[in-house]
Amino acid sequence: MNSTLNRQIANALIWALLLTMPYWIGFVGGYTSLASRVVVLALAAMSLNFLLGFTGVLSFGHAAYFGIGAYGVGMTIKYLAPSTPLGILVGMGVAAAAAAIIGTLIVRLRSVYFAMVTIAFGQVFYFIAYRWNAVTGGDDGLSGWRTLPLDFGIGKLDIAGQPLTFYYFVLALFAVAVGIMALLLRSPFGRTLLAIRENERRARFLGIPVEQHIWMSWLISCVFVSLAGTLYALLNNFADPHDLRWDQSGDFVIMAVLGGMRSFWGPLIGAAIFVVLQDYISSQTENWMSFIGLFFVLIVLFFPRGVVGLLRRKAAS
Repeated sequence: MNSTLNRQIANALIWALLLTMPYWIGFVGGYTSLASRVVVLALAAMSLNFLLGFTGVLSFGHAAYFGIGAYGVGMTIKYLAPSTPLGILVGMGVAAAAAAIIGTLIVRLRSVYFAMVTIAFGQVFYFIAYRWNAVTGGDDGLSGWRTLPLDFGIGKLDIAGQPLTFYYFVLALFAVAVGIMALLLRSPFGRTLLAIRENERRARFLGIPVEQHIWMSWLISCVFVSLAGTLYALLNNFADPHDLRWDQSGDFVIMAVLGGMRSFWGPLIGAAIFVVLQDYISSQTENWMSFIGLFFVLIVLFFPRGVVGLLRRKAAS
């Protein structure tokens, strides 16, 4: 009973902080666009954690689908139709198709082999974006397009020129995505994923189609990370080949581990810490990556269950 009450209080506190973030982030040296970036990258980290933390499968190639989403929305608006919702749908659709095909090829691999193959496929997409100058802009990135207002027929919502409006647009999509993930994890499907994570051999003995469940978890994870990619491109009005690189996937893993990869909200906390630290330290020194790396090493050494694990231990004591 107490654990359920504590969970409800924690959920309410998290949503209260998210809903009011644009109004208090300035007191910690932030700004509204930084708040949007926190929510977008938190969605990416939570999407990865759906596969890593709740299914027990490590991917270092999620940046590929994040980047496909980013390029999908940008190229749709620039080349096909001036529509933000259509761009988001196209970006997610292309990423889902790519993830479904690649997932079929790699679903039987495990541990480091799975992780390495995801890197390899991710680098394929990266080099396509890097080399296809005529369409993607190559190393210069995809520019010459911008986020367009949402047209509801009876009126338009300007999410481009209003950082506060864009933040709540991002937060609304974030809420839908994490709501779906939460429902899935509480369903029999989610319980099956946990069984696979804890003991795959025993799950097989119980007659669970392990490869099918891992493929579905992979696909769901990639679809939501591609949504984060579309929002990231809309936030910046730009898509960059770096969005597809393996080190971007590494950032998502760092966020998940930093916050607590076996907790639902852990990656959100990890993303907030990572993004705010990155923004502050990079404004002070060019060697900000060294400080972030050192901070991550200290967390892994002394708090292996992440920030959420530390908070739970403190609460229990």
